[in-house]
Amino acid sequence: MDNFPLWPASASAHSGPVDWLYIFLVALSALTTLAIFGVILVFGMKYRRRHGREATQIEGSLVLEIAWSVIPLGIFLVIFVWGAVLFFQLRTPPRDAAEIYVVGKQWMWKLEHMEGVSEVDELHLPVDRDIKLIMTSQDVIHSFFIPEFRVKQDVLPGRYTTLWFRATQVGTYRLLCAQYCGTAHSGMIGTVYVMNPQDYQAWLTGGAPSGSLAQNGQTLFQQLGCSTCHRFDVQGRGPNLTGIFGKPVALEDGRTVTADENYVRESILSPAAKVVSGFQPIMPSFQGQVSEDQLNALVAYVKSLAAAPNSGAIPPSTTSETGGGAQK
Repeated sequence: MDNFPLWPASASAHSGPVDWLYIFLVALSALTTLAIFGVILVFGMKYRRRHGREATQIEGSLVLEIAWSVIPLGIFLVIFVWGAVLFFQLRTPPRDAAEIYVVGKQWMWKLEHMEGVSEVDELHLPVDRDIKLIMTSQDVIHSFFIPEFRVKQDVLPGRYTTLWFRATQVGTYRLLCAQYCGTAHSGMIGTVYVMNPQDYQAWLTGGAPSGSLAQNGQTLFQQLGCSTCHRFDVQGRGPNLTGIFGKPVALEDGRTVTADENYVRESILSPAAKVVSGFQPIMPSFQGQVSEDQLNALVAYVKSLAAAPNSGAIPPSTTSETGGGAQK
């Protein structure tokens, strides 16, 4: 389909399945439309009004009624199951996917790799590697869209949304915003560079970052005084954050939540929203004191505390839930 007019190139693992579902729906719609208009045309000619002929009542057909109920039901079930399976595949990133943080703002995309390399309106990726984007907006709703990858996800202010894909072809592709976000919306475009692993590694190491995203988060964690309450022992006034990410957390009100990216973010900005069982709501809010980039670094640091010892994560020299989790 790459040479089909107006059809975007297929450059990700999602492209084929999405295209086939789309083609099936278009073909089914076209055949149904032709069948309906064909029947109307034939019946209109065959049973047109004639002089001296009147309509007569006919009895219904049980077989016909069952057929036009069961056949469409079967077709709709095929569409539902096919679409549901594809949806869950698109919304379930692999556990070992490389993570990249994305911040949308009027009118640009800022992306930060876990290694600490940042880029604006450009995204460099290795081919044949699962990539998970963790995205948020600094102002209004945006939508991260790569047509050649057949992926699109709204980027919302105040929370994280995720998107994953695996690029399968080396090349240069478009990065667009698919949600009207202001007067310069049409200029919110970027470029995705899919590279061979060797070229990508050379590009990554050539950026000379000051430290990984988690290391920057650790530094910020200490600067904000979070380590005072989130200690590595049981003496802290806030929860020990080592190994907390991805695990269930019991709250003071009896609820249990999972410590994911949005939980950590909320713990930083609105620490009284979900108070961890056994702790008091004494942690101050960091709303307006940390930027979106700093939030991403803090979240990355908390996640690194839950990593396996052999994963290369930063050792838990301080317990942390980003200054915003003392209550959480």
